[in-house]
Amino acid sequence: MKSTSLDAADIRILCALQKHGQLSKTRLAELVGLSSTPCLARLTRLKAAGYVRGYHADLALNKIVEFSKIVVTVSLKSHRKADFERFEAFVRQRPEIIECVATGGGMDYVLTVVTRTLAAFQEVVDAMLSIEVEVDRYMTYIVTREVKSGQPDLAQLTARRRD
Repeated sequence: MKSTSLDAADIRILCALQKHGQLSKTRLAELVGLSSTPCLARLTRLKAAGYVRGYHADLALNKIVEFSKIVVTVSLKSHRKADFERFEAFVRQRPEIIECVATGGGMDYVLTVVTRTLAAFQEVVDAMLSIEVEVDRYMTYIVTREVKSGQPDLAQLTARRRD
């Protein structure tokens, strides 16, 4: 199922899941305005097509444990495919790195790292600098407070422009 084949009911289902997480089939059907059986069939199809990657809770981590959150920009010395693959393999195996995006422009990657302490963060940096990929430069930015965090508005992104 291509993203262009999603209809309004599919979008409503995905929006409800994005906002509320995993729901009973009855509650999901109520939220999207369908009866339970067709709603469950659509949900099953959406999951099978890979539109739903999983469910999770949005935890108030700061109420559970003290931690440091650091944003790191990384530029690699060489831009060979093998170097990108090795760096990305390193990122995937480090649980402290909770997000990584590859970027075009001045930096190759932007990472978000969460550790208990800054010393633990330094261990991640030391490990990053010891892999078989030469990091040309990196910059660290310690997060002092979170201003906004969330998911994109799926309904807005998929809405057709009305001219």
